[in-house]
Amino acid sequence: MPTGRARDACRGITDPSINLERVDRELIFARAGFGAGAVPYPEAWDLQRALHERRSAGEIPDCCLLLEHPPVYTAGKRTGALDRPVGDPGAPVIDVDRGGKITWHGPGQLVGYPIIRLGDPIDVIAYVRSLEEALIRTCAEFGVATTRVEGRSGVWLRGTDRAPDRKVGAIGIRVSRGVTMHGFALNCDCDLSWYDRIVPCGIRDAAVTTLSAESGRPVTVPAAAGVAERHLADVLGARSWRSVEGIGELYPPGTPRTPMAGQPAQVG
Repeated sequence: MPTGRARDACRGITDPSINLERVDRELIFARAGFGAGAVPYPEAWDLQRALHERRSAGEIPDCCLLLEHPPVYTAGKRTGALDRPVGDPGAPVIDVDRGGKITWHGPGQLVGYPIIRLGDPIDVIAYVRSLEEALIRTCAEFGVATTRVEGRSGVWLRGTDRAPDRKVGAIGIRVSRGVTMHGFALNCDCDLSWYDRIVPCGIRDAAVTTLSAESGRPVTVPAAAGVAERHLADVLGARSWRSVEGIGELYPPGTPRTPMAGQPAQVG
């Protein structure tokens, strides 16, 4: 249980406006690949689009992919030329259709892609705030008190006169046909030097950090995933939820247009 400052960070989270009450059926968390099974970004993006298509058609319930990526930079629609790495950054740079600017994904970072149908009227800001709330609660369970920063999405630790604010969780989403894509990234125990090659999220006056650095103890991606699932289910208003290994339940073998490793899904 959270203690001290972390407990303080949990106060006030019963505000009903945080709970979307959107998930009308079971919410499935699909652990698509951690560690040695990390999922290359193009493969995960194809999978997202395929599941988005199935959710839009009502063929599957709301779901959330949880995974790690091999090192990759993803550039959202607002990424400027000066935000991008100069020269060879040591990892691919992929332009994507989410909001926001450029960020990094890689080992030691929990990435979540909720694919859920939002109720009418669609409130994208409320959805983003709910993802932030789930991450704030997750961090608190590891003894790290985080907060929001006005005008900036994500989850933060406030700085001091001598040090800038530090971002531990990033959010970038897209909503199409009322169904969400993309999502969040929570830094657990990743190598922060990857961020030195870009302007993370286009923010020049802030830093990045990890749960391990802030808590003073190792926080692994699987450990964070188990906690995040519970809080995500809560803030998304799931009546029931469960966690499964792999994507077979959402895309069983033989399903038309099933994404396979190294083969793009034929969607859209």
